[in-house]
Amino acid sequence: MSSASNPTAPHQSATENLHVSAFETVLSPRELKDAYPLSAAAERTVFAAREAVRGILHGTDPRLLVIAGPCSIHDAGQALTYAHKLAALRSELSGQLEIVMRVYVDKPRTTVGWRGYLTDPHLNGAYDFSGGLRRTRELMLAINDLGLPVATELLDPFVPQYLFDLLSWVCIGARTAESQTHRVMASAVSAPVGFKNGTSGNLKIAVDAAVAARNPHAFFTITDDARACIVHTRGNPDGHVVLRGGSAGPNYGADSVSEAARLMQLAHLTPAVVVDCSHANSGSDHTRQHLVWQDVLAQRQNSRDSGNQDSSDQRSGAALRGVMIESHLNAGKQSIPADLTDLQYGVSVTDACIGWDETEALLRGAAVDGLGSKR
Repeated sequence: MSSASNPTAPHQSATENLHVSAFETVLSPRELKDAYPLSAAAERTVFAAREAVRGILHGTDPRLLVIAGPCSIHDAGQALTYAHKLAALRSELSGQLEIVMRVYVDKPRTTVGWRGYLTDPHLNGAYDFSGGLRRTRELMLAINDLGLPVATELLDPFVPQYLFDLLSWVCIGARTAESQTHRVMASAVSAPVGFKNGTSGNLKIAVDAAVAARNPHAFFTITDDARACIVHTRGNPDGHVVLRGGSAGPNYGADSVSEAARLMQLAHLTPAVVVDCSHANSGSDHTRQHLVWQDVLAQRQNSRDSGNQDSSDQRSGAALRGVMIESHLNAGKQSIPADLTDLQYGVSVTDACIGWDETEALLRGAAVDGLGSKR
């Protein structure tokens, strides 16, 4: 496999590359896939999980979709340790829960900061993109080989060509859900795509994004051989809304979920809502994620208990199809130290996460509550 070339100085003129210091080539999607090919086991994992998630979103599977994992991946060994634990729990609780692991490797930043494992796998600002692509694909393959599906946020519009075949659920984040580039990119994604409401809390942004992604588009991207091309898409029928709260506060309550479902119905979308227990819904306090989780489960329970009553709890519970938690081996968060040997084991370097013991307790509790059994 060829590797990235050394950076080269840009061609200088009076009108271009005035703020560019260097160009660096990167390996092609085909080179990466040839080096880390999709295994038969991983392919089975991805195919089955996508079908299961679609069934949950469209109401033919009564189980709860659970997306759990670190806010961001920064160490492959720790991610695999977490994955082994989650894979065992997924197998045990599969009758009630469809568990998918968060493997977030490309992080949007409000201003500046570490941009994620894909971009800066060494956590040192070297921006080893080719190394990040290799490490990311290798990690996602290993997780899928465990029988544990992978979820991620798609941020860079060229990255999907390297990873599309490994993903069972995809998120478009709050900062990019209004971006035309990301909406048309989502129309090409083979997996279900969740669109987060805007950072302000605006729900219509997410609904409009799902409508846009449902339609055919044409846009610039690259082929597996890294040649510039125009891709023509058929549209993604599995777009849905992810509620993460906003500047006005949380939006996981029954009224907010019902409003999201109403807007989706008006847009001729299947009312399918996933609640993010972190971010503004928990006030960015990981110790409050369990409160959001419990509220979601209560809404689903109330939906079953309400029968034919047209209450907001009944309507919200019917639309609630999934929940997301930010979880790591150990609770809390840490800054990236100058000396990387000072990193705490299994602790997030971005948003604070709950620890494994609490994660296991929440998932087991949801299964015991009988929120829906696999048919």
